Formats: sequence, C-alpha cells, structure tokens
Amino acid sequence: MNDFPTVMRRRDLLAGGVGLGTLAALPAWAQKHGLSPRAELHGPDITLTIARQHMMIDGKPYHAIGINGAAPGPLIRLREGQRARITVVNMLDEESSIHWHGLLLPFQMDGVPGISFPGIPAGGRFTYEFPVVQAGTYWYHSHSGLQEQEGLYGPIVIEPAQPDPVTAEVEHVVMLSDHSALHPHAIFRRLKLQGGYFNYQKQTIGGLLAGRDQSLDERLRWGAMRMDPSDVSDVTASTYRYLVNGQGPGDNWTGLFTPGKRVRLRIVNAAAMTIFNLRIPGLPLTVVQADGQDVRPVTVDELQIAVAETYDVVVTPPEHRAYTLVAESWDRSGMARATLAPAIGMTAAVPALRPRPLATMKDMGMGGMDHGSGCTSDHAAMGHCQPAEQGAAMDHGGMRHDMRDFANAPGLPRTPVVQTVAPMPVDRTGEPPQGLADVGHRVLTYRDLVSLTPDPDRRVPSRALTIHLTGNMERYMWAFDGVKLNAVTAPIPFRLNERVRVTLVNDTMMAHPIHLHGHFFELVTGHGDHAPRKHTVNVAPGGKVTFDLTANAEGDWAFHCHLLYHMHAGMMQVVTVRPDPAAGGAA
Repeated sequence: MNDFPTVMRRRDLLAGGVGLGTLAALPAWAQKHGLSPRAELHGPDITLTIARQHMMIDGKPYHAIGINGAAPGPLIRLREGQRARITVVNMLDEESSIHWHGLLLPFQMDGVPGISFPGIPAGGRFTYEFPVVQAGTYWYHSHSGLQEQEGLYGPIVIEPAQPDPVTAEVEHVVMLSDHSALHPHAIFRRLKLQGGYFNYQKQTIGGLLAGRDQSLDERLRWGAMRMDPSDVSDVTASTYRYLVNGQGPGDNWTGLFTPGKRVRLRIVNAAAMTIFNLRIPGLPLTVVQADGQDVRPVTVDELQIAVAETYDVVVTPPEHRAYTLVAESWDRSGMARATLAPAIGMTAAVPALRPRPLATMKDMGMGGMDHGSGCTSDHAAMGHCQPAEQGAAMDHGGMRHDMRDFANAPGLPRTPVVQTVAPMPVDRTGEPPQGLADVGHRVLTYRDLVSLTPDPDRRVPSRALTIHLTGNMERYMWAFDGVKLNAVTAPIPFRLNERVRVTLVNDTMMAHPIHLHGHFFELVTGHGDHAPRKHTVNVAPGGKVTFDLTANAEGDWAFHCHLLYHMHAGMMQVVTVRPDPAAGGAA
C-alpha cells in the first residue's frame, strides 16, 4: 500500500474540485479564535454529510475525512429531554458510520456496524433517532475501519433540562486529536511489522554514559526479557501532528476570555492513539465533570485525559495576559498547544517537552510485591513471588518474577495474544498516571473524582467478573482474555438490570482506555454511593480497575479498547444484555 505523501502534489489538491480555500475549512466552533457566540448545529433535526476532503495543519495540507465540509465535524448541541433526529449521508466510496460516544440510546442507534446496525453503505444514508436522556460533554466518531484516524469525529454538548450546577461566563470546546500524513492502514502495517516502529526515544549508549535513564544492570535485565521501558506509546510524534480543534501547535487555536471571569473548557480526547497530559501553566484547573457526569469540584494543576474521555474544567484567568494550554502526548514526543487570551494575537511562552517517562516494575504488574524483603518460602507459598529456583524471568531485589507464568492467571488460554501475565497487579487509581508522579504539582487521579449526586443504583453486585487485557507487542496483537475478536465464539452475557462487579486486569505494559457502549459504570474507588460514573476508564500498565455495572440497556453493545489500532488488532468484544428467562422475560 502506498503511503500518502507529506506534501501533496497539485493534482491531489484539486482532486474532486477541492480548492485551497476549502483546505482550511473548519467548523465555526473550531476557528482559530474561539469567539462567542459561535455557529453550531442544534437539534432536534440535523443532517451530517460525510465526505473526503483535505485539512490544513500548521500550513500543510493533509488528506482527511470530514463532515459538512469540515474536519473535525461540526459541534452538535442538544438539550436533555428532546428527541434527536440526525440523518447521516455517506458520500464516501466505502461503508461508514457514526457512533454517539457516551450517549444512552437504543442499541439499534448506537452506530457500530456488524453489532448494532448494518452500517451506512457508500452513497447511502441512515437516520439516527433517539431520546436525549442526559446532559454533559460527549462526542461522535466513525466506528468503521480506521476512519476515525482520518478526522471523522466531532463534539457534542447537551444542555441540562434543569439549571446547570456549573456556572461560567465563557465556554470553549477543546477537542484534542492526532493526525498523520500516513494512511492509517500504513500505520497499522508498520506496527504489525515492528511494535516499536514509531518509537524514536529509545535508551542509548550516550544516555548510559551520561548517567541518564536506567543503569547498565537494569538495561541488561530488561533486555533479557526483550522489553523496552521506553515503549510507552505505539504511535508517536514521529508521524503524528497533535491538534486542538483540528489545528496544530503552529496554528495556535485561541480561546478568548475576560480577566476575572470563569471560563468553562469542555475537553474531549478524540485522538486515535494518544493519551494527553494537559495543563495551563499559571492557572489551576477545577474539574467539574468527567465523561459528561457532574463531580464535586476538585482543583489540580494537571490532568491526564485518556483516549475517548471527556473532562470539563473551570479556570479563572486573573490577569490581562495570555496563557498557554499544553497537552503533551503521554510519551512526551510532542504536544498539542493552544492559547487562552483576552485579545486576539496575544501569546504566551510554550514550555519545552519534559523528559519522556520510562516503564517501571509496577508497570510490569509487580506493584503488589515487596521488592525489598526477598522471596521467602512463606511468600512463595502464598503466591506473592517466585523463588529463584523456579526459573523466572527477572531478578529484582532478591526476587525472581515470571511474567509468563500462567499460574498467576490460570483461566487465561495459552494463546499467542498472551505474551505476559502480570504477577501481582494492583489498583492504581489513587496514584498519578504514568510519568506524572514527580512533576512537582497536583495531578488528578481517579480517586479524586466524587459524584455530585448519589449513584442511581446502590445495590450490592450479585456476581463478579474478571476480564484480562492481554497482548503481544512483538506480533502486535491485542485481546480480552487472550482471544482476539475474530476468534471470539460467544459474547459476554449479562442479564437485564443485574448488578455486576467487573475487574479489569492489565497484563500488558501499556495503558488501555476501555469503553463500554450504552452504559455508565461506577468506579470502585472508596466513595460509596457517590462513586464517579464513567463510560471509559484507563487501566494503568500492570494495574487493575474495578467498577460496578448495572446492565440496564437491552441489546448488543461494543466493548473495546479505545486505542484505535488496539481495537483493530483484536481488543474488542460484544456485550449482550438480555432479560432473565427465569424471570419469565421480565426485567
């Protein structure tokens, strides 16, 4: 497959009648200066037209797929309590779709080809019709192939039926994403050939001689396991441009404010593969919503937003000066950058990229082991470690840990998609995300999130379910419980309205943002009946996350990692919710 060129030829620019004036097309909400009021699409009746186009990023043209002539697509604004009717026209020469991420709706309207509907054929159209039963910040994107990577996404804002508990004089949507001159199938092919293909931040001899990164002893031990501690992100700034509202760092999207007034930022991570660390130097961030759900306000200096998550934050710039919004990629190979300012044309200093993180023993799933005490026979008998004579893969602090010992997860099949098994995964929801433990300021953790209102279902779960997140970096395969989607023989079953405690165990050394369609779940983080409700949760490397789920939406629902190429490589299954036959079909 031929890669798209970084700089396109003149005939490419003119193909399909696309002129240079169209290349920079952006919806009004995403124009360079975030003026208010701004044009947007209002419900209940909306038409979206999907078509190929180009987009300008930092002065260069890129191939894209847009909606209504713009990439990202238009902002859709709905109101809680209304009925939305959205007709999508597909002008592509291939099937397409729109999934309404985080919206609670009938499964036939969820927009996942092959699961909830047939898809929208080339030249065809489909009308989504559903009641709007919630409020908050959400987004929409294609669920067909790898179209999402090419720009087929946009934001959704739903106004509450009751007075909004969050007040602000100014509001801006901040949609983060990644875009590449490479066609997404070319990116995927490179990952299949070599999992670390895009990693240009590996450890070097020069770094060792300068005393940076791991010691020689550590490097030798990690090398013996064929593991690279710098392998944090599969796709990096070596091919990506990181965007704010479709604009690159050089474009410098600018949102306006009045000093002393509250500004609400509706932050959406619409990236294909990039988790962002977001901060505004000089401005504290007060988090007021997570995944569209109100939370008790919590003030931090930085937050990590995983792919497909949304956070609403309020800032109050006190001075008549510009502030830089910085969204570093999680591997710190690049950044998205924007500006908040009281006037057009003002800028602020852009901080340099911070040193890239390295994976640790905890990222290997060894967080539950006391590395300083040694592996006694008692500890081994309790399964807390592996004695040296058992031939484990790594010696650390007197203990040898085998990351390929299936005794740590006896239910997992011995398939090529289970390259490693976490020996002692721990709940990491109370610690700063990977690479942010030593930044010197307060960082948001999942345990900081507390629901503003009591959870709607406070029943004790009737059963427990454990799901392992597995993978093989050398062959670039990803799966749930060691089985890729194309090898799954049955969906994950739930009974309608049952309450289930689900634990996700990450047996890999990479974070995975896991999304369940059609539902919210409550994170088990010690907040009782005010547990935060989310539709996407990021499971730290070698860690685990537990949530309580009420399966209250009948139908078939997609369940997957929202790193696009992980989903494409097999980390996806179907959750089916059906009435309990023992209850006579009643809910």
